[in-house]
Amino acid sequence: MADPISSRAPSGATGVLVLASGEVIWGRGFGAEGQAVGEVCFNTAMTGYQEVMTDPSYAGQIINFTFPHIGNVGTNPEDVEALNPHALGAIVRQDVTNPSNFRSTQHFDAWMKANGRIGISGVDTRALTRLIRVAGAPNAVIAYSASGDFDVPAMLARAKAWAGLEGMDLAKDVTTLQTYGWDQGLWKLGAGYTAPAKGRKKVVAIDYGIKHNILRNLVDVGCDVTIVPATATFEDIMVHAPDGLFLSNGPGDPAATGVYAVPVIQKWLETKKPLFGICLGHQMLGLAVGAKTEKMHQGHRGANHPVKRLSDGAVEITSMNHGFAVDAATLPANAKATHISLFDGSNCGFELADQSAFSVQYHPEASPGPQDSHYLFEKFAEMMK
Repeated sequence: MADPISSRAPSGATGVLVLASGEVIWGRGFGAEGQAVGEVCFNTAMTGYQEVMTDPSYAGQIINFTFPHIGNVGTNPEDVEALNPHALGAIVRQDVTNPSNFRSTQHFDAWMKANGRIGISGVDTRALTRLIRVAGAPNAVIAYSASGDFDVPAMLARAKAWAGLEGMDLAKDVTTLQTYGWDQGLWKLGAGYTAPAKGRKKVVAIDYGIKHNILRNLVDVGCDVTIVPATATFEDIMVHAPDGLFLSNGPGDPAATGVYAVPVIQKWLETKKPLFGICLGHQMLGLAVGAKTEKMHQGHRGANHPVKRLSDGAVEITSMNHGFAVDAATLPANAKATHISLFDGSNCGFELADQSAFSVQYHPEASPGPQDSHYLFEKFAEMMK
């Protein structure tokens, strides 16, 4: 970490991360040249970097990967969670190597460049992770210049001026602009993504930044899925005569998205029909029943987070990606906590005692991640029977 006043890069440095607090971290750039401003967070998953980069929940964020060998399996057109990447950039320890996987169709470096995403390698990602754990997720500018020329003071000023994710509604930026249907099922080796028989129950999914594998899991348990924009009204939803409502994951501050989302969810709850929420959808349900959300110090991001299921004490290893959480102390009496994080005790799920509505903070679709929590999709399908 160097003097933020100097614009001169060390020998061989073509990438830089400038934190709003003044630290300057040099490395070797890859992917697309340019610069971007966002929040730096760390992800502890050992696999699935392409799914991470395309997860809409990472909009406005720069990913510091704790696993050092990012890029070693290349990329392919199947392992994406959205049509385009949403994470702003990637910070990695080792240089991106040639892919060594039979499914790879493109080098990770080339994929990053083609999608306009900035990468930096050669960074002490452990030191950066420790900094985030102590000081919280910082605002920063990430940049790559093949010539090694950087205006560091200007980047520092930009990082300091960026407002940050708190108070920011990003769901409107990543949501679909039109209603559409989904019939693609889960991926199978040798067959790709399957197309199961048409489902029996109609589900409307509100897209706050939905991941494709969530939709595939809904199809897999027998749902006919229709996706509507984040700003869809209650009437927009009911025209499809759904048997159940799904609230998706997504980026940004839930309180900001809740301004327009919560009234719609509250009207749905009056119908007493089944509801299932994941991540931002979990936070939206919390807000809809009167709870509050709060910004976390460092957030939870990775594919190896232990969660305790309170009904029987079982521990689920889960995939997580969130920087905000529902304040468990503010949940109303009819909201029963169902899961808690074994890392910090934060709420990871609740259900309503007086109707068929539940949500979890983590990602049971496991892309990337373990499949311990797939049963939640089956629970939702069973509720609609």
